[in-house]
Amino acid sequence: MKKNCLILVLFVLAIFLTNCSNKSDEYIDPRGTDYAGSESCIQCHQQQYESTLHTSHFKATSPPTKENILGHFTNGKNTFVYGKDIKIVMEERHDSLYQVLYKNGKEVEAYPFDVVFGTKHAQTGTYWKNHYPYELPISYYKSIHSWATSPGYSATNPNFERKIDKECFACHSSNIGSRYITTSSDSITFLTMDVEDFMDKKTLVYGIDCERCHGPAKKHVQTHLKFPDLKQAQNIVSFKNLNRQQKLDACALCHSGNDQAKLKSRFQYKPGESLNSYFRAYPGTKDSTNFDVHGNQLGLLSQSKCFKQSQKMDCMSCHNPHQDSSQNIATYSKICMSCHQVTKHTPATLKTISKSLLANNCVECHMPKQDSKAISFQQSNTAAVTSYSLRTHKIGIYANIKKK
Repeated sequence: MKKNCLILVLFVLAIFLTNCSNKSDEYIDPRGTDYAGSESCIQCHQQQYESTLHTSHFKATSPPTKENILGHFTNGKNTFVYGKDIKIVMEERHDSLYQVLYKNGKEVEAYPFDVVFGTKHAQTGTYWKNHYPYELPISYYKSIHSWATSPGYSATNPNFERKIDKECFACHSSNIGSRYITTSSDSITFLTMDVEDFMDKKTLVYGIDCERCHGPAKKHVQTHLKFPDLKQAQNIVSFKNLNRQQKLDACALCHSGNDQAKLKSRFQYKPGESLNSYFRAYPGTKDSTNFDVHGNQLGLLSQSKCFKQSQKMDCMSCHNPHQDSSQNIATYSKICMSCHQVTKHTPATLKTISKSLLANNCVECHMPKQDSKAISFQQSNTAAVTSYSLRTHKIGIYANIKKK
């Protein structure tokens, strides 16, 4: 009896281990055979995986489900007015979501949400046409809890013809490949590709996934499933083993602005590599006074005394990449106070704000929200232009701080 039970246990264990291995072995990733897919990570890193699922990095691009799209599709909250007889209405049709253009009360065009970009502060939709993605003209902004013009779009003329560059996906997704068009002539088949680089939506890997930051994981998964007693990570990039510059480069790939000449696509980058192989500064563009709060967080941080005087400070000193940024600013104050135990405030400041309140509001005063120079929007053709505000990463002393 005991022998039969032992055989049964071994049989069940063999099936379990086989299924674990198959999860990565059978998966075919559009990036290549070196990749295992993020779902394979849950087998050993369940806590990190489940936490990461809810981050704005992981949701940098998402499928257009009702759960993923932030905006309203109900009457009274789903209309953008361009003029007396022109409007775009966000509508649900047959389990799909659309932006529908009406002129003089009649439907003119309807475009579906095929991919959505962003989730933390705002969200923009895109649709596919002839192997190209196009940006939808109306976006949703959390700051106003409403629809408004997508960045750079007119509030008087609807436009559905702005193509999205592949490099936009390079910072908002983990992969999108080129689409090769097959043509035939008699018995000969040709593979051709448009100069502008067609994109194949079937190769899109949504969001910034585990392997985008840790590199291809197929060998890592196979090794640790085969040898579960291994304590040191094999065949994977572990950030604790990277030096400061390597850690900064991994974030700078998408958080250092667009003021450099691209040598290679961001999609080719592997963590641990130097960004010098991917970008080079344009001649004569050393002006660092106009870094925008939207796209160049590292550039702003690099101007800070805290960063300049530290040998260890990097992005992960304040941010956990497996979690979204905390909305509780007191959380960041504790990080600040770990280095600034003795605070020195002017008598004028101490007169207006108590010491206890100052201790919990470091970033509110020293990293205030500022208007982006690159992004603004309107809620209708008659509405005022609204600024898109984000917290600056340049740590400093600011006068006349405007609360936002």
